[in-house]
Amino acid sequence: MAKINDFAIVDLFCGIGGLTYGFITEGFTVSAGVDFDNTCSYAYKTNNKTEFYHKNITELTAKELNSLFPKGKRKILVGCAPCQPFSVFNHKREQAKDTKWKLLYSFSELIETTQPEIVSMENVPHLCTFNGGKVFNDFLKLLEKNCYNVSYNIYNAQDYGVPQRRKRLILLASKHSNFDLIMPTHKGNYLTVRQAIGHLPEIEDGKNCEKDTLHYARKLTDINKKRIKATPEGGGWQDWDESLLLECHKRKGGQMYKSVYGRMSWNEVAPTMTTYCIGLNNGRFGHPEQDRAISLREAAILQSFPQNYNLIDPDAPFNMQTLARHIGNAVPVGLGRAIAKSVKKHIRSIN
Repeated sequence: MAKINDFAIVDLFCGIGGLTYGFITEGFTVSAGVDFDNTCSYAYKTNNKTEFYHKNITELTAKELNSLFPKGKRKILVGCAPCQPFSVFNHKREQAKDTKWKLLYSFSELIETTQPEIVSMENVPHLCTFNGGKVFNDFLKLLEKNCYNVSYNIYNAQDYGVPQRRKRLILLASKHSNFDLIMPTHKGNYLTVRQAIGHLPEIEDGKNCEKDTLHYARKLTDINKKRIKATPEGGGWQDWDESLLLECHKRKGGQMYKSVYGRMSWNEVAPTMTTYCIGLNNGRFGHPEQDRAISLREAAILQSFPQNYNLIDPDAPFNMQTLARHIGNAVPVGLGRAIAKSVKKHIRSIN
């Protein structure tokens, strides 16, 4: 029977390390993370004690990738290619300009040239239908051509202890046999916003907690301060009087965007954290009770990062939007752990 210590993992598109942290928490060795965005390196290395390899995946060679695996270790390759071009939140015109979808082909080429025994890929559900399904189907064909047994499905992170509605496509592939993601661990017993962030100190917009710099909420304009004060828990702009409405809300097309300027509900899971998750006007990102949008720390916790996850590089300027992008792009740690548990279970079934 194989053991997890027989294997090492390289995490492509690793970001700040949500997936890596999930695997490490489950006892795996992650030998390196690879990402083009060097601003992720501090958080990745500091929290995971793992090498961060700053490289564009399109330029990463099989020789370089193989060198990141320790000698004598069996290979597992995991990754989440940037999902923005596949997102339903992107307009078709924006998708046409965004060529990041080509990174999935680079991922598949590295699989073919390095032949890891196990592969995991996470992305948004819309990947299945993007460009008529061609990009995803090409990825599947490459895996099948190289004798991988493949399974995939759409899963919701809230079913695995993440206090957030976040549907994701998860693909698992192995040279040995089919295996699926483990059964939900929190079905019907979801972690709520209150359970996740209700214990954090109260802060005002534009200010941070003295004991935690990441617990910082964006400063609101005077009009947005009035809007959040007029919004009840779980409510939105539909609860405002006429004087607070934006012109777009008065038009028929604006009626579609019901979540913008909304407050979260204490006793429900949070909405999907995006790269704009600290902006009041970008979704239902208002704090359930305090008159502000959620803080960076609250967003990270709702992505199931531990409260002591260190994201702020003391040697770099504090950039709120960069940190929000790091958090919103991350694989939630809870989902990473579910993937790791699934791989662990599969390893114990092989020689």
